[in-house]
Amino acid sequence: MPYFSAKVPPDYTGGERLDKYIASLPNGMNRSRLKSGLTNILVNGKKQKISFKIKASDQIDIEWEDQIPDDIEPQDIPLNIVYEDENVCVVNKEQGMVTHPACGNWTETLVNALLFHWGRQKIPELLEGPPSAILANRRPGIVHRLDKETSGIIITAKNRDSEEWLSAQFRDHRHMVKEYIAICTGRPAHRQGVIKTQIIRDPKNRRRFKAVTATGEGKYAETAYRCICCYGEYSLIRVRLATGRTHQIRVHMKYLNCPILGDGIYSKPDKKFPKATLMLNAALLGIRLPGQKKLSFFKSPTPKRFIEVLKVLHRDFKKAIIPEEK
Repeated sequence: MPYFSAKVPPDYTGGERLDKYIASLPNGMNRSRLKSGLTNILVNGKKQKISFKIKASDQIDIEWEDQIPDDIEPQDIPLNIVYEDENVCVVNKEQGMVTHPACGNWTETLVNALLFHWGRQKIPELLEGPPSAILANRRPGIVHRLDKETSGIIITAKNRDSEEWLSAQFRDHRHMVKEYIAICTGRPAHRQGVIKTQIIRDPKNRRRFKAVTATGEGKYAETAYRCICCYGEYSLIRVRLATGRTHQIRVHMKYLNCPILGDGIYSKPDKKFPKATLMLNAALLGIRLPGQKKLSFFKSPTPKRFIEVLKVLHRDFKKAIIPEEK
């Protein structure tokens, strides 16, 4: 979700509405877009409306939904399709591909590739109507997301009925399986466990999120993990999600003192693997396909980047298994 921050100059004397002031800034946002996509406004740390009259030295922090592209063009981009029928398309997403058009990534997304693969026309911009319709218009078929640098299994819907069927399952993760593998730096204290926290945006870095406890702030997040094995101070960890929050696994692995190798937001550059990219892969998805009562399972093979890192770890360290907690 895009984030904007601005400090009103101490010599400001205009007294404008907040939306007019933001629209006047070089890196601001026009008022119609701001109004349609706005999710949160803070002025000096307190929630305000877009009609708030600003004054000198005010600190403005704004969050809004991803901007709407003018239109979404089909693009001939190769896809690794794991399964497809008349209702769904399951893709093994490559690392580096954005799920849908958004701020800074208007083209070459999974949605662009799917539109071409499905033989559909470009989707024109929708500016008016219910927020749900506007959102669906710019994310056709998308019922869940993987971060740009996360690879692996993602399921998409080919029609509205299928989208509603799948979305209902992602709203309640208890009856589906989402399993990931990660190579992390550090060793967990226990071989397995469940992490239960709230997740909030990090007040010190608005690009990041933070796991917190003993608070009603943020959104509840639950992650089960099992350490498969360790190599020196590196760990191969299997993760299952009970909720689906933004950056959830990345935040919870950092909370566990085992940040994911190659994570440019939640971990520091690693001396042994300075060129490593995010070592997180959506390895398994178990979900009921439209009209089905039993789960169907889709797997992603171990990515090449995992194999290359594991070869080095096998060579340089003795494999270790953390004992089960007594």
